[in-house]
Amino acid sequence: MSTQPLAVGMKASLTKRFGAAEVAAFAGLSEDFNPLHLDPDFAATTVFERPIVHGMLLASLFSGLLGQQLPGKGSIYLGQSLGFKLPVFVGDEVTAEVEIIALRDDKPIATLATRIFTQGGALAVTGEAVVKLP
Repeated sequence: MSTQPLAVGMKASLTKRFGAAEVAAFAGLSEDFNPLHLDPDFAATTVFERPIVHGMLLASLFSGLLGQQLPGKGSIYLGQSLGFKLPVFVGDEVTAEVEIIALRDDKPIATLATRIFTQGGALAVTGEAVVKLP
């Protein structure tokens, strides 16, 4: 986190690729073994036609951004809304972004827009996070 004061409009982002190994590891951790994520033959029979990354694995990037970059170390996650707009396919690169959209005057609490973009720049996941500031 920067030493400058937090302000509405501040952003942080990271780019990541989730391959088959990461998706399989997440399946084991979350107990979500839906073949849509893990089995190319099954996924070929669905509307997506190939395996997609778990939505919650994608959303986990917000936790890293909030706790490491903006607002930063010591932040406490209070809530998160999520909307899944587009699939992200296994092996695709994504960019996760958080942006401060509100700072409370009465308490050390911030609201941040949370977004994940596909490698083509389309919005795949959207939401808002509420964080207690460090």
